[in-house]
Amino acid sequence: MDLEFSPEDMAFREEARRFIAENYPPELRAKIAHAEELEKEDYLKWHRILAKKGWVAPAWPVEYGGPGWTTTQRFIWSEELARADTLPILPFGINMVGPVIYTFGTAEQKARFLPRILSGEDWWCQGYSEPGAGSDLASLRTRAVRDGDHYVVNGQKTWTTLAQHADWGFFLVRTDPDAKAQEGISFLLIDMKSPGITVRPIITLGGEHEVNEVWLEDVRVPVDQRIYEENKGWTCAKFLLAHERTGIAGVARSKRGVERIKTIARTEMDGDKPLIANAFFKRKIAELEIDLTALEYTELRTLASEASGRGPGPESSLLKIKGTEIQQRITELALEAVGHYGAPYFRGFPEGDNQYPIGPDYAHRAAPTYFNGRKTSIYGGSNEIQRNIIAKMVLGL
Repeated sequence: MDLEFSPEDMAFREEARRFIAENYPPELRAKIAHAEELEKEDYLKWHRILAKKGWVAPAWPVEYGGPGWTTTQRFIWSEELARADTLPILPFGINMVGPVIYTFGTAEQKARFLPRILSGEDWWCQGYSEPGAGSDLASLRTRAVRDGDHYVVNGQKTWTTLAQHADWGFFLVRTDPDAKAQEGISFLLIDMKSPGITVRPIITLGGEHEVNEVWLEDVRVPVDQRIYEENKGWTCAKFLLAHERTGIAGVARSKRGVERIKTIARTEMDGDKPLIANAFFKRKIAELEIDLTALEYTELRTLASEASGRGPGPESSLLKIKGTEIQQRITELALEAVGHYGAPYFRGFPEGDNQYPIGPDYAHRAAPTYFNGRKTSIYGGSNEIQRNIIAKMVLGL
């Protein structure tokens, strides 16, 4: 595997770095630095800037609005975004349902939905998990019954990220209750303003309203909003999850996270010396960097495979497992590094309050980020399930 960047790639890196420096909204950087809660408009600011440039969907084919980048350029772009600590583009439209639509959708569905995903006009959420149907997704019970040109949908979804802001959702529903589990599922696009949809907040350990319950009661969905064939939605679901798991690895941002821990450890004291001088803490950082480097090479091999025309396979499960474990280790080390400053974490103060959190700025989000990070080994298919996939598809067990 050739790890040297070409002169063209290096020129692209400089162009990407310059564009981010000149165009990333400074108000977003300030809100994140002060641990302020982000609104819908905050998420969309950077999205719209990238959409106008034509860079919001790096992996999309040119014919659907992608920039035509090579896999190497996409890798460089992810590194530069992480280096600049930009707010990540939400994956639900760009990285999840968009590729499903341009791969399995009709010409009419592509023309209707893809431009609005690119522009940010439509905010998407994911309706997969249910109470009792998370890792065992094929046991889902949300029903869709055909009624003429519509489906009538009833059921409940849970852990639906940022559904409180969503315009549309992509949902897995059971359309044939008598078929084998995976064979009786369809993939529907549902307008979140449809009568019968109720979104209820779930407040996480970090104090955020990030995830939700979504209830569907006699929701009428036009049949032309089904992607692919009826009862064949599992094909779309597997395709989407493979792409989601690859993205979850988050190598570039984990590298940036390790650098932040080093910065904290050079500042925080351990007795009369900086924490970075503590042999045990230094060893934890070294072990983390070794594992992260190994993961990066695995991601590069996956990208090389995609460049040769193969889609993500079982290696996406490996990326998901190791990537999320490393992310959790990073949040654990950050919390360990800030010490007692991590105990009284804050989610913000009432308007007009002049109090300010105790300790340095980098400590304010250590505990909420740690708590929020507990979910990474669960969503996208729990790591236990990913190990089963590897055992079957890679090891043949």
